[in-house]
Order: sequence, then C-alpha cells, then structure tokens
Amino acid sequence: MKRILAIVLAVAMIASVAVLAGCGNKASNTTETTIATEPASAKGKLTMATNAYFPPYEYYEGEKIVGIDADVAKAIADKLGMELEIVDIEFDSIIAGVQTGKYDMGMAGMTVTEERLKSVDFSTSYAKGIQSVIVTENSPIKSIDDILAKDANYKVGVQLSTTGDIYITDDLGDAAAERVTEFQTGNDAVAALSSGKVDAVIIDNEPAKSYVAATAGLKILDTEYVSEDYAICFAKSNTELKDKVNAALEELIKDGTVKSIVDKYITAK
Repeated sequence: MKRILAIVLAVAMIASVAVLAGCGNKASNTTETTIATEPASAKGKLTMATNAYFPPYEYYEGEKIVGIDADVAKAIADKLGMELEIVDIEFDSIIAGVQTGKYDMGMAGMTVTEERLKSVDFSTSYAKGIQSVIVTENSPIKSIDDILAKDANYKVGVQLSTTGDIYITDDLGDAAAERVTEFQTGNDAVAALSSGKVDAVIIDNEPAKSYVAATAGLKILDTEYVSEDYAICFAKSNTELKDKVNAALEELIKDGTVKSIVDKYITAK
C-alpha cells in the first residue's frame, strides 16, 4: 500500500512540474523557459532586461551585448558585489517582465514618463536623450512641423512602445492609425525608411546617428523633436533593490564614472 501511494505521489509531482513549465512564456531572443521563484538579485545576481538594438546604449559586438547601459549596469553590479546578467528581449516586454519579477531591472535608453511611472519606479536619471527625425537625403521634410501639419500625409516609422512612438502617436491623434507604423526594432524602422515604406523615422538621437552613419542616403533633421531623461526601471514592490542600485548609481555619477562611460561611446561618433 505504501509503495502504491509513493508511486501516485511521484506521478502527481511530475504532472505538477509539467504544468508549471507549460505556464512559462519564452521571451524573444532568450532561452529562458521557466518562471523564477525568487528574484535573481536574492542569489547575488543582478538581471537587467534590455533590447539590444539601440546603439550606443545597447548593441551586439559579436555575441556580447555592449554599450552605455551595459557598462553602467556592470559598474553598478560591481559596486554592489553582484554578478550582472543581461537579457535581450523585445522593448515592449521590459516593463511587464520587471513588474512580474522575472527581471530585476530594465535598462534600454528608457525615458521616464508619467505613463510608465504608473507601472514601475525609476532610478535617478543617468543620461539625457533627444528624439530626432531621420529622413532620406532628398526628403521634402525639413522639420517635425512638416510631419505634424494638418494637410500632411507622411508615413512615420517608430520602434514599438518607445517614447518616439508615444509622442508622435499622441501628436498625430486620430491620423496616427494610418500614418504611424510600429516596428520591433530601430533596425527594422530604418530599413523601412531606406526602402521607401515610410517617409521618416523618429528615434533617439544617438541611435539615429549610428543608423545614419551605417546607412547610405539618410540624414537627421537639424531640429530636435523632444528632449528627455533616461533612467533604470524597477518593480514598485522592489524598493530595497531600487534604493541599493540608486545609491550605487549616484556614487558613479558623482565620481565621474558614468560620464566617462557615456563619453567613451558618444564622443567617438
């Protein structure tokens, strides 16, 4: 009887594990298939979610993710005596992943906005960003006002859920549904511009410079669209980690480490 009961319990345990494994959502560009039972930070590891197609803040060098955010996060982890793990996922999945505790923090050239503050908390800002407009060299578009004009019909490409997407969608109002095309990466948006599928791309200025330098026939308009602050996002429930990371970040800002990291990637452009 005891042997039969043991077998039944073993089968039940295997079934329950299979069910739990089936509940995990596999994030794009990652090999994770299970849901963490506790934050990685509790095990001495700091997990940073990003979208690694946003140079110079995060991008691939071979198989390694490098850039401003990667270096700043590594400096923070070192100061806290933790191991840094960077996970590349879709940009619009970062906040949800941080909210649920799948990742400890999100860093992806992420702007602090009122809407995002409803879902997550942010660190002190560590960098400034500018939303710029990329067009073809022979484009009739001379400023953002040409795109926003009531009688205009220019098609605009953006990376999904970025502030460029948010700002232009809000500014165009009802017309946005027909005139704004959302792409999963900045690469895809710029490729669409080069092939004539859209007339302009709105994206952060530093990535814009990298894309234009790598793509013939494109330019950045002289006038900026919006200026903004970049920060690290955390789950609202994870105040202990946020405070630790923020304290480390502020020390790194004060001693010039963050500036040297930013200069390393931006002044070389």
